[in-house]
Amino acid sequence: MTSKNLKTGSWAALSIGLVSMVLLFAMPGLAAPAPNSDIVDTAAAAGSFKTLAAALQAAGLVDALKGPGPFTVFAPTDQAFSKLPPGALAALLKPENKQKLQSILEYHVVPGEVKASEVVKLNSAKTLDGQSVKINVHSGHVMVNDATVTQADIQCSNGIIHVIDTVLLPQ
Repeated sequence: MTSKNLKTGSWAALSIGLVSMVLLFAMPGLAAPAPNSDIVDTAAAAGSFKTLAAALQAAGLVDALKGPGPFTVFAPTDQAFSKLPPGALAALLKPENKQKLQSILEYHVVPGEVKASEVVKLNSAKTLDGQSVKINVHSGHVMVNDATVTQADIQCSNGIIHVIDTVLLPQ
């Protein structure tokens, strides 16, 4: 890595950290999670992840994400789920599509705790479904595939949440 890239990477990490702090305190739903709240409880308390909570329940993954971890979750908001084609979410929530839904949700989870300062140094990350997501910084924003991280580093007792604006779909 060249000196210029190192400086750019450091600036990006600092920018992401500062933006994360501002967003963390500006969004009341996620501003002050209890230090012992796990990923599922933290997301549920925020109020903007109702669809994600329903999907985790339908996929049978709630207990897994309440486990010890640590996990890094790229959590799509309700608004992100609304971008899916009409009928897609309803179809995924049907019992006969449980395995596909599990795969999609596992594609949002990376084993281990990866903070924003580390994420900006990565080109990709392997998810629990076995595939990798692409990671890059574009115009000062961290991108995970085609999703933008809108809030980073929400600390939970068993990992960390990075909020994204688009549902990630595995290949």
